[in-house]
Amino acid sequence: MARDTTTDRPLLGILLMFGFCAVIPFADALAKLLGEDFPLFQLIVVRFATQALLFTPMAMMAGAVLFPSARVVGLTALRAALQISGLLMMFSALRLLPLADAVAIAFVMPFIMLLLGRFFLQEEVGPRRLIACAVGFVGTLMVVQPSFAAVGWGALLPVGVAFVFAFFMLVTRAMAKEIDPLALQASSGILALPFVAPLVFLMVSGDAPLVGWISPIGNEIWLFVALGIAGSIGHLLMTWSLRFAPSATLAPMQYLEIPMATLVGFVMFRDLPNGLAAAGIAVTIAAGLYIVFRERAVSRSAASGTP
Repeated sequence: MARDTTTDRPLLGILLMFGFCAVIPFADALAKLLGEDFPLFQLIVVRFATQALLFTPMAMMAGAVLFPSARVVGLTALRAALQISGLLMMFSALRLLPLADAVAIAFVMPFIMLLLGRFFLQEEVGPRRLIACAVGFVGTLMVVQPSFAAVGWGALLPVGVAFVFAFFMLVTRAMAKEIDPLALQASSGILALPFVAPLVFLMVSGDAPLVGWISPIGNEIWLFVALGIAGSIGHLLMTWSLRFAPSATLAPMQYLEIPMATLVGFVMFRDLPNGLAAAGIAVTIAAGLYIVFRERAVSRSAASGTP
């Protein structure tokens, strides 16, 4: 399927992706905090319920159609299933790993997404983008530096997240220009809830429960509200970014989520990277900034008609 480039605005897509990278680590930190005491599917249900309640009225007021075609319904259902799987694995990983480590390990995703965009959407991937992603990936390895002997099987969960969300973003890009972003977020929440909501009615068991419902009290209620809103807005920004720019362009930008996660992890959990990890963060930022300046140069060349 050839990619429609008539409405591409790469710099706007980059800015929206930057917003996603700033908001999502905060949502992950809340999930890590709440996941210590509450069932994981309770967190997921709150995420999708907030998403549906927040964006359905907004989409309807904007005149957007939630389910414009059978093809969009099928892709939205696939997207919701991928999102459920990815959130479940990520929330599970956050029970075992520091926030920055979990995010950094998952950052094989932009490289996977770059290749998927090349082979499935026929998006142009030049050598400079490949080099930027490769440099960012090296920085990621410097940040991760995990010992599988110490972390155990939990270190594999963010890798699963990477594969799932690479396909999630591929599906989003494939349908982003066929449905309004608000409508897409609303319809995803609506389609996901029937699958995850029944699980909160099961019995809670164990110290780290997967299913069931534990009623939050006091400030816990506001933490759940913040989790739902931050996660929903973050994914709306990501959806909008894919509407205006190809996944190959956005892939290196996502590396900026790592320093954001490091900052949030330090503020909320007092986790701070060592010297090698800090150097890796600097490398990932450099790779992301390079792609911003590269896209600006390409846009100016296209506008002036120069090669």
